[in-house]
Amino acid sequence: MILQGKIYNIFDTQQIKDTFKKREFVLEYSDNSQYPQLIKFEFTQDKCDELNGFNVGDEVEVNFNIRGREWTNPKGEKVYFNTLQAWKMDKLSESEIKTPVSKNQKDEEFSPDDLPF
Repeated sequence: MILQGKIYNIFDTQQIKDTFKKREFVLEYSDNSQYPQLIKFEFTQDKCDELNGFNVGDEVEVNFNIRGREWTNPKGEKVYFNTLQAWKMDKLSESEIKTPVSKNQKDEEFSPDDLPF
């Protein structure tokens, strides 16, 4: 999946286990400018260094996978977790930044007269 937005926060790399590390960042995504969403992503292992060339405020395009897993807590209850695992990120130039289109704007763009039949 791909999402564009502005980097809102970048965290330090966390060494979770001897063999596993991750680095999280938050992307401000605005499909509706009145209600921007703050979405947390993570890079893992050698991809943690991908964030080194980025700063808060940079407009970026993030390529990521959605990961989910089940865990049984000490009470025996099943709990579910989702992770947005980034694997590539690129800075966007002004010409590449796409303004999200709201549903109303989409509906106004086309009329029945636009149909080819």
